[in-house]
Amino acid sequence: MSFMSLLTISLIFTLISIINSAGFIGRLQSTGAVGRVTCNGNPYNNALIKLFDEDDLDIDDLIDETKSKMSGDFEVQGSHREITSIDPKIVIFHNCNELIGICSRKITIKIPDSYITSGSKPSRIYDIGTLELSGKFDGEERDCFH
Repeated sequence: MSFMSLLTISLIFTLISIINSAGFIGRLQSTGAVGRVTCNGNPYNNALIKLFDEDDLDIDDLIDETKSKMSGDFEVQGSHREITSIDPKIVIFHNCNELIGICSRKITIKIPDSYITSGSKPSRIYDIGTLELSGKFDGEERDCFH
């Protein structure tokens, strides 16, 4: 295969990926999550919670975001167009037990496929329950630019 053929194929796949991730084509799918966050047993206010469609080849697509209330409760939901099934996840940014909160702790929770609905409104919302943020989580990271 010639260099020009490889370049053309590469450009086509790149263009398809960009159009797909921008939400111009594909079927409309929705999802959501609810829960409560606590720090040392107390409701955690102002945790940043983002709902994403996780993409392997490009930047994850932001679907919704919110901050936890004084009660620690939160809800995120939304929809996104994708040719393939969306891969929803919530990402929680917080500073529980951090003396200097320059960079936040970052926890990622995948939403099961059974909570993906066709259309603009999710028919089921994934309930993560109460999440105690003071502990360390598998895969936990630091994030300074969320």
